[in-house]
Amino acid sequence: MSLRNGPKQGEPHSRRRMLALLGSALLAAPLLSACQPLYGTTQSGARLKDVMAGLEIPEIPGRVGQRVRNELIFGTTGGGRPANALYRIDISVRESITNTLVELTGDIQGQLVNVEAEFSLIRLADKQVVLTGKSAGRAALDRYNPIFTNTRAQLDAENRAARVVSDGIRTRVAAFLSSTA
Repeated sequence: MSLRNGPKQGEPHSRRRMLALLGSALLAAPLLSACQPLYGTTQSGARLKDVMAGLEIPEIPGRVGQRVRNELIFGTTGGGRPANALYRIDISVRESITNTLVELTGDIQGQLVNVEAEFSLIRLADKQVVLTGKSAGRAALDRYNPIFTNTRAQLDAENRAARVVSDGIRTRVAAFLSSTA
């Protein structure tokens, strides 16, 4: 009795797999052909990267709000100031912590950091709100006895959740601007 690693070239099993891949590619082709590259050009012909770099992002209160803002600035301009701002994003951030692992003694072993943001994209030319939306991020953390480790773990979880929120906002705004700007 010999052990085989799988079907050899030309065997029926491998042909079925190849036909399945070809079939799924043919089914996906019409769907993908309608897609527009997210970071290509906009309807007006301007590069989306340049339009996104022109977003004005005002300060957001709180440490987590500042992290969301910093992530957005870095994601849109690479860390610089907006050039020729055409749009402004107003963002409000709400954060909370949920206890997830509570022992019978009442000790908390795990928590979940929840960061939720509501945003409005405002066209500066006429002060009109052109897009509104929400973005949410969650990050888990474990709790330990030393206080410093809990504080550091919570800060890291807040940072991770803020990054998820800013990525969601940036993607929604980019998708909107790619089809309208």
